[in-house]
Amino acid sequence: MLRRSILGLATLLVCAAAIAQQKPVEGKDYTTLNPPQSVEAAGKVDVTEFFWYRCPHCYNLEPVLLDWVKKLPRDVQFRRVPAIFNEEWALDARVFFTLEATGDLARVHGGLFDAIHKQGGTSLKGDAYMKWVAEWLGKNGVDLAKYDAALRSFSVETKLKRAMQMTQAYKIDGVPAIAVQGRWVVSASMVGERQAMINVTEYLTGEARKRLAAKEP
Repeated sequence: MLRRSILGLATLLVCAAAIAQQKPVEGKDYTTLNPPQSVEAAGKVDVTEFFWYRCPHCYNLEPVLLDWVKKLPRDVQFRRVPAIFNEEWALDARVFFTLEATGDLARVHGGLFDAIHKQGGTSLKGDAYMKWVAEWLGKNGVDLAKYDAALRSFSVETKLKRAMQMTQAYKIDGVPAIAVQGRWVVSASMVGERQAMINVTEYLTGEARKRLAAKEP
């Protein structure tokens, strides 16, 4: 009987150790922002993906990320922010915010992402890239007159500046990266595998929900 008890205790300890190993580790699997950033949605957990349309890793993450987002509880809000590191990245951000302004983003985002990576968009830069994007959008039901009018509008310029500020404030050094509640950042450079990235984000989202329920800062 004693031997069985010892074996049972040993099994529990092994299981506990395995669970502990699965728990994401700060500094290894994610970073903690200091200071934490304010989030837009009061009473909800904010999950923000920083991405770039021409990034292959962002594109590969997209289907796994979308599956996860579809299952999020109502108290979790997901949004995307195009990261901006230089003028070339700002072009993609401008496209993103312009489509948001014209009301076309939700409809064409996935198709544009596919086209960029399957139809040669990643090989283009500057004006050639923007011309290619506009041609694709025109063929896919976007009113180019509205698109051109919004492309350099005040609202788009304002959002570009905000995206650049957020890229710096969240200490984003590569994409894809996912921030949770303005407090933690999960990056592909730290975690590597895309499902692991989602798993760490899931854990941190759970922690943020606990804090929200307990009304902790």
